[in-house]
Amino acid sequence: MMITSYSFGHMEINGKPYYKDLMILPDGTILHPWWRKAGHTLSLPDIQEIITAAPDILVIGTGSPGMMQPEQTLSNELESRGIETKAMPTREAAQEYNSLHEQGRKVAACFHLTCLIGIDAQHLIGPGPD
Repeated sequence: MMITSYSFGHMEINGKPYYKDLMILPDGTILHPWWRKAGHTLSLPDIQEIITAAPDILVIGTGSPGMMQPEQTLSNELESRGIETKAMPTREAAQEYNSLHEQGRKVAACFHLTCLIGIDAQHLIGPGPD
């Protein structure tokens, strides 16, 4: 399972395109589209499937400008379950996911692909994929 490309609002995984937020479980299952209960806040209930899969590490892609943020207590809650977390903008998170996957780590990920806050709207002109 490799992320083959990422750009604002678009991620390819093994060559297949995705245009909405998604999660990748350690076994390679892709859950798409993925929604959070509170928009730009990531909380424990939002990632129950990941918790059930019990990865060693969770990579969190916070969006192109980094607008989605984990709740302050999330990292501690996951660490108490043996899950390390790494949160960063989605481009860097995709690279981190690939690196950890190549190392054979039991890694899961959740990616926020779109966010208009902080993005120059002129770069979004043109037909959308949906």
